[in-house]
Amino acid sequence: MARTDLDTKFMRMALREARKGLGKTSPNPTVGAVVVRDGRVLSKGFHRKAGFPHAEVEALRKLGHEAKGCTLYVTLEPCNHYGRTPPCTHAIVQAGISRVVVGMMDPNPNVSGGGCQYLSQNGIQVECGVLEQECRRINEAYIKFVQTGRPFILVKCALTMDGWTATRTGHSKWITNARSRAFAHRLRRDADAVMVGLGTVLQDDPLLTARDKKHSHRQPLRIIVDTNLSSPVDSLVFRTTDIAGTAVAVGSHLESSAKIEALETKGVEIIKCPVKQGKIDLAALMDILGKKSIVSLLVEGGARIIRSLIQESLVDKFYLFLAPKLLGGGDGIPMIAGQGPESIEQCLKLKDLRIRRFEEDVMITAYPVYQ
Repeated sequence: MARTDLDTKFMRMALREARKGLGKTSPNPTVGAVVVRDGRVLSKGFHRKAGFPHAEVEALRKLGHEAKGCTLYVTLEPCNHYGRTPPCTHAIVQAGISRVVVGMMDPNPNVSGGGCQYLSQNGIQVECGVLEQECRRINEAYIKFVQTGRPFILVKCALTMDGWTATRTGHSKWITNARSRAFAHRLRRDADAVMVGLGTVLQDDPLLTARDKKHSHRQPLRIIVDTNLSSPVDSLVFRTTDIAGTAVAVGSHLESSAKIEALETKGVEIIKCPVKQGKIDLAALMDILGKKSIVSLLVEGGARIIRSLIQESLVDKFYLFLAPKLLGGGDGIPMIAGQGPESIEQCLKLKDLRIRRFEEDVMITAYPVYQ
């Protein structure tokens, strides 16, 4: 049976199901499924949390695992291996599904293609690649993680229209409006970890938690990049380990001290990292975070750490919030610290721009194009 407009329609429905799991399934992917017979939706499902039934099984369970002759739409290739749960492919075959429409193949190089192959070998017609780009986008962090072992890095900045993140005194509350800030908290809610540099801790003393009134959610791990452990022990992130985990990335040269012991007593994790040119080697830090199953990492500043991430070609996606304000002058705090390029040709180019408005604020999402 050839691909039809109905395939697109029902895959969009599966994508809507998948989005219900955003920020809840790490380190697993976000997946949605829809079971259809004769153009009528019989059940839907999504992956709710790692260790819980996968989307396909969730949808089939609502039908008593009886779906003879039905078509299953699923945003990601069904798994064919034992993990925390049994293979979804076995449940699909046993339920009597006759056709499976897949949004994207599993990006994990160790298992890719195995699920579709098993289904085909068991007499099920398989169609792959329906709305593939949309399916890949909602799992862009998972894709990078399984292919590189590193987290997907998102950089979020709030800027005036003339490009400043704060005044010359460091004052930045608030550049953007309440709706923009609410969306920023959603970004925190969906991330495994939030990271800032020492300068942000000293200037803003941030809490770095996800404060979302509509959804209760686990808090992201808060990571402070602080090569020489210069952050005050009474910083807000260290006083609130009861509501969110906190870690400090310090240079591997640091030896045990009373300050380290005091922080560890508060429940703060000390992550010792290699140092390069007097600063934390951020690429090495990403390898460490990947081993801790940090799939998505939201970076909220400051200007120096963003510059270092860009220089190392580590940023995967930008969220830039532009407020209708002009700071003026030339001595505010920029988004990126340090001396810029000499020519326009040397600028970091961005692609796949998307624009969204929050009242008068404008949010631009974009992906970097590294030379």
